[in-house]
Amino acid sequence: MERRIEAGHPAIVVGGRRLAKNRHNLADAGLTEPEWRERWDAERMFLTADGESGAPYGNYTISVDPADGTVTLVLPEPLRHLANAPRGRYRLTCAVTFNHRQDEWLDRITANQAVRYDITHEPVRDRWYLDASWSTPQTVPPTPVELAAAEVRLLAVDLNADHLAACVVDAHGNPVGEPVTVPADLTGPASQRDGRLRVAITELIGLAKANGCAGLAIENLDFGDARATGRESMGRGKRGKTFRRTVAGLPTARFRERLRGMAHHRGLVVVAVDPAYTSRWGGRHWKTPLQQQSKTTVVTGHHAAAVAIGRRALGHGLRRRPGVTAHDQRIVARRATGQTVPRPRAHGTTSPPRTTGTTHQGTKTCRDRNDQHALFPVSQDRSGRRPASPGYGDSPNSGQYR
Repeated sequence: MERRIEAGHPAIVVGGRRLAKNRHNLADAGLTEPEWRERWDAERMFLTADGESGAPYGNYTISVDPADGTVTLVLPEPLRHLANAPRGRYRLTCAVTFNHRQDEWLDRITANQAVRYDITHEPVRDRWYLDASWSTPQTVPPTPVELAAAEVRLLAVDLNADHLAACVVDAHGNPVGEPVTVPADLTGPASQRDGRLRVAITELIGLAKANGCAGLAIENLDFGDARATGRESMGRGKRGKTFRRTVAGLPTARFRERLRGMAHHRGLVVVAVDPAYTSRWGGRHWKTPLQQQSKTTVVTGHHAAAVAIGRRALGHGLRRRPGVTAHDQRIVARRATGQTVPRPRAHGTTSPPRTTGTTHQGTKTCRDRNDQHALFPVSQDRSGRRPASPGYGDSPNSGQYR
């Protein structure tokens, strides 16, 4: 095509140039004239709607409900009398299921990002198909070191079997505001569990946006090896059985992947950190000051662990310095901070003195920055059956989903 355009002899055939040549060589193509005519009409007949960011599910003209896969179309004014749905829309009797990259499609429509739809007919199989396509910007995600240097806030999240404990952490590692508990009932069929998990993640992203956070901090949990070995690594007896049942109810990998994709479409970074000692040091050093700071929320050890996760994501130590935020009658409004008083150092040691805001270089309570990973989905741009025209707001590119 490029060579023809450069030579000044472009050939544009609506329906396909190969199909047009087959019309003059039906015997070689193994087609009869009615079969060729059916394929030719099918290639020339299609319905396309470019999506727009901010519209419900990323496309107002052609909408696909992620709950049950129903498809509705906006009818033009002369055909409004045929509408069988509110606001002049027509609901198709069939449902749509995306088997290829369904999770990425759900991430986009949950964030109301632009999605283009093409309705086409396949005469060989006598089926109708709905193709979804979009494009993602080629952006370079910031590293955890750059996030800490930019002095941004993070929403730290602690994943549990039945809820998500979250807390906003500022650039100095101090909790801001009151901690939040997001319920997550992950029981029932797989489709219902995935939908409830997405609802919980949507609430987390809304909290991050409302508090001006640049991203979210989570634990890089992986119980794959532990689940494979079972009793050998998770204990035996009644206590071990209870622990194994709790671990089985934690959707660690699914939560990480869902959060990564949904946060990417909202412009947020996801930082995964080492989970070592977050619950232990969080409950010991941050539960009490968090409860003193929170007047209406009952602080649990999971909220304290979330603070520890956020501090590790920003490169701070997990343990709070002694003598900070003591419960004094004269000073009861102190924030739960661990960066205001220098920690005394024993004489005779050779370790360099610590200054306010520097990173603890220990091996237990504060992990190395190499243990922090910024999670972003891989942006891919794939070619489809026909080039996609630019959409409004967020231009979708051609890529097919059937």
